Amino acid sequence: MSEVVVAGIGIHPFGRFGDRTATDLGVVAARAALAEAGVTAREQIGITFCGTAYGGVASGHRVMSALARSGGPIVDVEAGCASGAAALMLAASAIRSGQHETVLVLGLEKMPAGVIRSSFFAPWQEQAGLTPAPAYFALRAQRLMATAQLTTRDLATVVVKNRANGVANPDAMFRTAVTVDEVLASRLICPPLHLFMLCSPNEGAAAVVLRRARPDDAGAGSVRLRAAALRSHLPGDVLGEATPLSGLAVDDIPAASTLAATAAYEEAGLGPDDLDLVECQDTDAARELLAYEELGLCGPGDCGRLLRDGTTAPNGALPVNVSGGLLSKGEPLGASALGQVVELVRQLRGEAGARQVDGARVALAHTVGRGANASVTILTR
Repeated sequence: MSEVVVAGIGIHPFGRFGDRTATDLGVVAARAALAEAGVTAREQIGITFCGTAYGGVASGHRVMSALARSGGPIVDVEAGCASGAAALMLAASAIRSGQHETVLVLGLEKMPAGVIRSSFFAPWQEQAGLTPAPAYFALRAQRLMATAQLTTRDLATVVVKNRANGVANPDAMFRTAVTVDEVLASRLICPPLHLFMLCSPNEGAAAVVLRRARPDDAGAGSVRLRAAALRSHLPGDVLGEATPLSGLAVDDIPAASTLAATAAYEEAGLGPDDLDLVECQDTDAARELLAYEELGLCGPGDCGRLLRDGTTAPNGALPVNVSGGLLSKGEPLGASALGQVVELVRQLRGEAGARQVDGARVALAHTVGRGANASVTILTR
């Protein structure tokens, strides 16, 4: 089976850009990734996968047409927040199977203003008030606070950590540090979640060029894609994640994130103890803490300890979301997962500037999409 390397990366900053279309954003990211990979002709691109949830019909086609790189197969992929990761998984498979030498993976989004209301919930669940994402996130946070003995100050501390990390990220939407008191003073949206504990849906794009590994790819700057796993919630897990409304002993049902992590660790031949840094889903502050447990970074109920003892701080034993996470960057759904990959490639190359994690060699990216699609990607140098 062919090994896969990251030949190029590109990103359009995340934020709000009223004068630019989703295609405009995608063009910036894709052009940068293709240039870095040395891809100058459309014939060099075996296939293009474009992750998007709100981009509409032919999102990838519009970008490739604008770049004069159409002609080959272009496939749009939707898996909620995991859309970009799903596209990455398909791209890696296309190379490992021997079908293609070089593949472009693109993620783009121009989110509508306000909370995300689209959902995979059944009508009765939507009628119960679960359609706006903060309501669902709050139920999950309440349960985690009970099982892991967390406080609202713990949730606020996640925000403080990630917003401090985001100050040094020029691609982030929010680049101002906040204090615990400021987080807790922000408007209460849905108990226990305050405004600053929720990420902001926004706009952006990210792109990655994957290529089959060559003998000359052994240099220090070479980054390999070791695993790209996507899993969904198991049957019977009503909401796909742990919430009080699941009506089940959910501790007996592995979460989609755990299934994806297990598959990725097996594919890469690595485990949690091998990781040097992690970019994980922090659509809300509690979501990051839950990821610590689901990814095997700690045992059940122990996520608060990793936060409080500084393990996940930038200078800790396992830095988490040194990019600032979604709490700083915001979340353009289709670009979210690939934005994580761009950050981790920079880290593994030693090109992350003030955010650089010294000696980083193994990195993991994690996203969770609507429908409980969870992705885990592992990169090494």
